[in-house]
Amino acid sequence: MGGVLDNLRVLELGQVLAGPFAGAIFADLGAEVIKIERVDGGDDGRRMGVAFRDGDSLIFQVFNRGKSSVTLDLKSSEGCCALHALAATADILIHNLRPGVVDQLGIDGPTMCARHPRLIYCEMSAFGHVGPERLRPGYEPLLQAYSGLSSINGGPDDPPIRMGAAVCDQGTGMWAVIGALSLLQRRHATGAGGIVQVSLLETALCWGASKIDALVNQGQAPQRHRSGHPDFAPYEAFEAQDGPFLICVGNDRLFAKLCAAIRTDWATNPRFRSNRERLVHRSELGKALNQVLASQSRQAWIELFESCGVPCAPINTLAEAIALPQVRALGILQSVPGADFTLTGLPLSIDGVRPHIGGPAPALGAAKPPLTHEGCVNGGLA
Repeated sequence: MGGVLDNLRVLELGQVLAGPFAGAIFADLGAEVIKIERVDGGDDGRRMGVAFRDGDSLIFQVFNRGKSSVTLDLKSSEGCCALHALAATADILIHNLRPGVVDQLGIDGPTMCARHPRLIYCEMSAFGHVGPERLRPGYEPLLQAYSGLSSINGGPDDPPIRMGAAVCDQGTGMWAVIGALSLLQRRHATGAGGIVQVSLLETALCWGASKIDALVNQGQAPQRHRSGHPDFAPYEAFEAQDGPFLICVGNDRLFAKLCAAIRTDWATNPRFRSNRERLVHRSELGKALNQVLASQSRQAWIELFESCGVPCAPINTLAEAIALPQVRALGILQSVPGADFTLTGLPLSIDGVRPHIGGPAPALGAAKPPLTHEGCVNGGLA
C-alpha cells in the first residue's frame, strides 16, 4: 500500500520523544521525514538506554523508524543555509528544541514562515508558548506532576503515581500532527502555511479534562479509584479465586444482566437498583461482589459474564496481552523492513490496511544536506 502522505516532505528537529514521535507518525503514513540532528552525537534518544542496534537504543528505533538523518551545525552559516535549502522544499517542520534555542538560531516560527510562506511550522514545548513558565524545559514525569495528572492516578491510599506510558510526550506528538494536517488542509485553499504550537502541559490538561471540568463546574475534587470509575458501580477490579479481573457495568441494563447471572435479589435491592444508588453504596456492593466472586476462578467468571453480555476482562501482563489471538489478528506488531526486529505500528487502519513501518531508524548523518539555497551566498545568508 502506498502511503497516504507520499508526496509530503517533513523536516524534524526532534529530541528524544515528542518531536520524534510526531515524525514517526508522518513517516509511517508515507511522508518523507528528514531528521536534522546535531553533528556531535545527534538526538540524545540514540543513547537513551542500552545499545540495541548499531550503538543506538531501542527507544530511538521505536520513535525514528522510516526516517533519514542529516547532520547540521545550525550555529554555523553553512548549517543554517542548508536548513533553509531543505525548508524551501518542505511542507512541514517539527521541532521540540529547548525553549529559546530557535530564537537564538533565527529559525523561530515567524522568521521561518516569512521566508518560506508555504511552510507549516510546528513547535513543541514543555509548558506552552505563552505565560511565565514558557521558557522552562521539562520532561514527561515533571509535566505529569505539574499538571496534576499524577495526583489522579492510583488508588485512594497511594501517593501520586506517574502513568506508565509517556502520555504527555506522545500525546503532544499526536496533537502536533493533527494541527499540521489541519493547516495543510487550509493551505490547499489559501496557499499559505502557518504555525502550530503544542505543549506537554496542554496535552496533560486535555487528558485530565473530565476531572478538571468537574472541579471547575461542580466543585467536585476527583476521587482516586485504583481500577474503577467515579461515575459507575460496579466498574473496577474484583478478586476471583485465582486473581483479579475487571467488571465494567456502565448502565442499569448491564447490572440487571450481572444480577441475573449471580444474585437475582440485587436487582430489586433499593440500595442497588440504579447506578446513582449503587454509587452511594459502592463499598457495600464491592464487598458483596468480592465475597461471591472469590468462589470460582476468574476464567469461569469471565466465560459466564461474556455469555450473558456483562463486559469483563482479565488483567493481563504485556506478555499475555501481545499473545492474545485478538491482538495477533490486529497485526499491530510489525517486522521492520531491512531489520531483524519488530515494532508496534500506528493504531489506525486506512481502507482496512494498517500503515506499514518503512524501515529502521537512520544512522547518524547518513543522508547528505543540500549545499546551496537562494538567498545564501558562499555558505552564508545574503
